[in-house]
Amino acid sequence: MLRVIHVTKKFGELKAVNDLSFEVKAGQIFGIAGPNGAGKSTLYNLITGFYSFNGTIEFDGRNISGMPPFRIAKAGIARTFQIPQTFPSLTVQKAISVGSRFGAAGGLDSAHVNDVIQFVDLDNERTQNTGLLNLLGKKKLMIGAALATKPKILMLDEPMAGCNATEIRSLMDLIAKINHDLKITIIIIEHFMKVLTELTEELLIIESGAKICQGDPLEVVNDPQVIACYLGEPDAKRK
Repeated sequence: MLRVIHVTKKFGELKAVNDLSFEVKAGQIFGIAGPNGAGKSTLYNLITGFYSFNGTIEFDGRNISGMPPFRIAKAGIARTFQIPQTFPSLTVQKAISVGSRFGAAGGLDSAHVNDVIQFVDLDNERTQNTGLLNLLGKKKLMIGAALATKPKILMLDEPMAGCNATEIRSLMDLIAKINHDLKITIIIIEHFMKVLTELTEELLIIESGAKICQGDPLEVVNDPQVIACYLGEPDAKRK
């Protein structure tokens, strides 16, 4: 469904992404992890059209390299960000409507917006300004705005950051539900190994923009190279 083929991105002499290749299959929950500064968020920015790069990115058999972000969104790739991005003065309903109006190929679909609000469990907050939401609410709002674009792939950038154990479980359940019920392929960057080993079917570890290991999550987190460069201990249940 998504193919990253020998992609390299340089900032001056720094290779933030270094000859990286991998494939995400339709229906997967695909995990990406690595040390801080490994190039994970830069990779997301390349896939979603924020930076130019060398190499090729294909989505549904189509070369999307060099396409602007709004065209990639309308093609079916949506993303969230590490730091919640909201419109603080808008209500939850209006903020999610923005995703539908500007991100979906068919424009605003009010019925779909209502379905999304209920799906992410923000129905009681729909008339509340987004700036008043707690952290979990803002995380759900970002996911809802992305779902409003009717994506084929949902890319989540550290959705658990700053959350407590109860909030993490709530988000894990939501992500699994999106994948299972809505049949949306998910790519997730995350530091919590327990989240990745429970949720994902395949896990990619990168360091200095290059692939270190890829495969079954439980095998990957016990790989000696992964332990040496990232985990520091051979513990698949590391939190």
